[in-house]
Amino acid sequence: YFSKLDLKSGYHQISIQPNDRYKTAFKTRYGHFEWVVMPFGLTNAPTTFQAAMTNEFRAMLDRFVLVYLDDILVYSRSLEDHLGHLRGVLETLRRTKYKANRDKCEFVRQELEYMGHFVTPEGISPLSHKIQAVQEWSEPRNVTDVRSFLGLAGYYQRFIKGYSKIAAHLNKLQCEDRPFDFGEEARGSFFALKAALLSTEVLRIYDPLLPTRVTTDASGYGIGAVLEQHDGVDWHPVD
Repeated sequence: YFSKLDLKSGYHQISIQPNDRYKTAFKTRYGHFEWVVMPFGLTNAPTTFQAAMTNEFRAMLDRFVLVYLDDILVYSRSLEDHLGHLRGVLETLRRTKYKANRDKCEFVRQELEYMGHFVTPEGISPLSHKIQAVQEWSEPRNVTDVRSFLGLAGYYQRFIKGYSKIAAHLNKLQCEDRPFDFGEEARGSFFALKAALLSTEVLRIYDPLLPTRVTTDASGYGIGAVLEQHDGVDWHPVD
């Protein structure tokens, strides 16, 4: 079972200490103002907010809770466990006075979307419309286009075996000290990444009771590793 919670106006739930508020000062035609809560756009805002969330949910992290900034995922193997885990998360939010956005929360689901992924009891996979966006991507015409494509494709690189090898020729195009040349090698890399994303393998959800191993590989231009578990039949990558 899965539940996800979205914190309302995330960063604004972090108060700024009175002696630091002057650092956020800004001036308008109506006068001088200072933030009393943490605004969006500060350099350290994401790090500060993530640290606050990690501190509050430390005892639950990677046991039945995942937290990325203002997105909280609760996961459990049974309904009874899930209700207990969810109650613990909600009590923590109440105690620390963090407020959730009810319209963006989902409770006690068998499947849901979380951080660009589709999560089910069978495992984790990329969202279909994200994969479709990659498939419809036109050939890059400059370094910025290459970086945009690799930004989206790279977000799902853990689903692609040998990602660094496949993307090697595209990565070379990001060097601005050389002329941009989208030749046959880069074009082959571009279409190979598209094809690889169409055949991604579902990542199983980690089970602490199953046999586990880490498989590694390295070459002159890349290094990688995959966490695998044996389900009694074969080894499968897990997340």
